[in-house]
Amino acid sequence: MSFRKEKKFKLSKSDYLNIKFNFLSKGMKEIFPSRIVNSCYFDSHNMRMFNESCEGILPRKKIRLRWYNSSRKINKEIKISSSEGRFKQISYYPFSTFKSIYQSKMFDNDYGIIKPILLIRYKREYFSFQGIRLTLDSDIRYKSLKNSLNRIIKEMFYVMELKASSTISDDYLLNLFNYSDSGFSKFARGIELTKI
Repeated sequence: MSFRKEKKFKLSKSDYLNIKFNFLSKGMKEIFPSRIVNSCYFDSHNMRMFNESCEGILPRKKIRLRWYNSSRKINKEIKISSSEGRFKQISYYPFSTFKSIYQSKMFDNDYGIIKPILLIRYKREYFSFQGIRLTLDSDIRYKSLKNSLNRIIKEMFYVMELKASSTISDDYLLNLFNYSDSGFSKFARGIELTKI
């Protein structure tokens, strides 16, 4: 099991453009073509995963199905946060149609029966800078799967996420990028904005 350090930063449009311009000029490299990320989040009937995330309870999980662009290859991802750090378990998840994703149920040993509650879609760009993996997310959109309104909410912010070895200090990361860690969670923000 490999633990990693993740830092998330909520950005304005001007912050996003400045990061791209400034860090590309300082040697930041694109490491993967940009793509559309689709994440379907699951939770229990009493929203236990959401509540534990908001309260910072450890250990905790987030469970989602994820696919890229319009691919039919879907992965189940379990993100685990513990006192030792964070890690992710990924497995292939077969589905015949996307509609069936939104009507599916799963059983989790810790949370019981869980159902899809939120769809998040955004554009992600992938970079590397001084050994740190950096992603920039834009055009973030949320859709509740728990109510029948089918309303899509567009996020006004952009998100930068740093992923690094757990041996790299927080001070080093924050000095290198000079932004305040906002701990921005698309999962929590989407639930807040769509009023699930």
